[in-house]
Amino acid sequence: MLQLHHLNNSRSQRIIWLIEELGIDYEIVFYQRDAVTRLAPDSLKAIHPLGKSPVITDQGRTVAESGAIIDYLIDTYGSGQLRPEPGSQDYIDYQHWLHFAEGSAMLPLMLALYTSRLGEAAAPLAPRIQSEIANHLGYMDQHLVGKSYFVGDALTGADINNVFVLEAAASAGRLEAYPNLSHYLANMQARPAYQRGLERGGVYALGT
Repeated sequence: MLQLHHLNNSRSQRIIWLIEELGIDYEIVFYQRDAVTRLAPDSLKAIHPLGKSPVITDQGRTVAESGAIIDYLIDTYGSGQLRPEPGSQDYIDYQHWLHFAEGSAMLPLMLALYTSRLGEAAAPLAPRIQSEIANHLGYMDQHLVGKSYFVGDALTGADINNVFVLEAAASAGRLEAYPNLSHYLANMQARPAYQRGLERGGVYALGT
């Protein structure tokens, strides 16, 4: 059976959502962050050397990294769901948005989180970090004008990967200036599969 190695309050919540959308039988193996450091426990390194989540194990395979897991699950279990037809323009756009989430959008948000712990020492970096966050969120917001999804007219893995980005931004109060993103995020979080994922995954500080 498919196993998801799930760290609380982490990117693995979006993989639970994806699995619920696909209707796959699965098991969650739970891990808790250290109460002081907020880091994952060393026991995750027994599953993958990086000791990070999400990680899945399935059919003798271990797959790490959100984008790779999304591709694997959709390829293996999707039966044509949750992605455009390979070779189409929509598929090219899908690949862009799928990888944009971690390749571009999350970096400045993570930098803002880490440098916030440095106090005044982080002041020289703050303008550039804030500029990059605004650049990415503005790009996403404009793209969603008149759209319900990042690609095409149905949910895809690109939506699932990017919702975590928006949840991270919203948790820091960064979506107020982006009405399209706020509306889109509310719609994604209202999906029945998303809500089932919250029930299965446990406390999730970034969700509703």
